[in-house]
Amino acid sequence: MTIAINASSIDGILEQIQAVIGGTFTERWGEHILTIDNEFAKGSISFIQFDWGGNLVKHDIVFYNNVEMIIDASNYNPINFLYTNEGHFYHQFRIENKKRKIEQFQPAIITSKDEGFNHYFFDKGVKCHLNVIQINRVEFLNTRLNDASLLNKSLYEVFHDEQHENVFAYTGTFNLKISNLVKRLNSVKQKGMIRIMMKEGIVYQILSAHLLQHTKDLKRKKKSNTSLTKKELNTIRKVGQQILKDVSKDYTVDDLAAECGLSQAKLQEGFKILYTRTVIEYLRHVRLEEARDLLNNTDYNISQVVYSIGFSSRSYFSKIFKRKYGISPSKFLANKKEAKVKEVQL
Repeated sequence: MTIAINASSIDGILEQIQAVIGGTFTERWGEHILTIDNEFAKGSISFIQFDWGGNLVKHDIVFYNNVEMIIDASNYNPINFLYTNEGHFYHQFRIENKKRKIEQFQPAIITSKDEGFNHYFFDKGVKCHLNVIQINRVEFLNTRLNDASLLNKSLYEVFHDEQHENVFAYTGTFNLKISNLVKRLNSVKQKGMIRIMMKEGIVYQILSAHLLQHTKDLKRKKKSNTSLTKKELNTIRKVGQQILKDVSKDYTVDDLAAECGLSQAKLQEGFKILYTRTVIEYLRHVRLEEARDLLNNTDYNISQVVYSIGFSSRSYFSKIFKRKYGISPSKFLANKKEAKVKEVQL
C-alpha cells in the first residue's frame, strides 16, 4: 500500500493519510487524533502543535499490509527527530538506492531538501510506536534557539539551512533515556492546559536528549568500541528492565550473567553502554529512585522502605540516600509530614 503525501502542514498530512486508510478524527485538549480500526490498520496517529515552531507526532499503529509513505518535501519540510519505543521502520530519500532501518530505541534525525522526497516504510503486522518531534527551522531559530553556536557543527548547519538545500540523515546508538521520557510523555493523565504544558516540557527534554546523543555519537565518530551485538545489547536491556520491575531481589552479577547467558564482562560492558553505570551502580541507582518514590507517595516509614528496596542496613541506606539527594531520608520524611498548604486571602 502506498500513501502519497504533499500537504503543507501536519494536519494536512493526517487528512491525506485518512483519505487512504480511513479512520476518524477527534480533538481533545489541543491534541488531534486519527483513530483507525479497519481492514487496513489498527491504532492511532496524533499530533500537538506548539507556538515555537515544533510539533509532536505520535504513531501507535499496526498496518495489515506493507506500507510506503511518500512525503513530498516541497511544501512541508521540517527537521524530524524520530524515536521508536516499539517496533521499527525504514527511511529512504528518493535519491538513494538503499533503505536505512531505524530500530527500537534508536534515535534518528532526518530532513530532506526542497523538491525532495522522504520515503517511510512500515512492515506488515509490526506494531510501531513512533515518536516524532518536527521542527520548523525559521520559527524555532527566532523563538527558541537564540544561540545556535551551542549546537555541534553538523546540527548548526542543519538548523541554519533555511532554504532547505541539503538532505541530512543520522541514526544513532541506542538511547534508553529517551525511551523513559517517551513513557512519561504517554503517561500524562492531566487535562486541559496543564496536560499540554506538561507534554510540552517533556518534549523539550526529548529534543535535548536527541541533540546530546548526536553530539555524543559524533565524538565516538559514530563507531562503537564494543564487540557486543545488537541481540546481546537487547538481552542486557531486558536484564535492566527485570531489575527495575523488582528492585528488592538479591541480585548478583554472577547470577544475572548466568541467567541471561552472557559473561560477566559482557554484562558489565553492556550496562555501561546502555545505562552509563556498572551493574551494581545501576542497581543502587534504581533502588534509591524507588526509595524516593516510596517516601514521597506512601506512608511507609524508613525501615519499611529499606526492606522494600532490598537493603539490609538502614544506616547504609541513609548514607547513600543523602549522598545522592543531598538530604537524609529522615529529614525528607519529616518535611513531608510537616508540609502544609497556606492560602493567603486579600
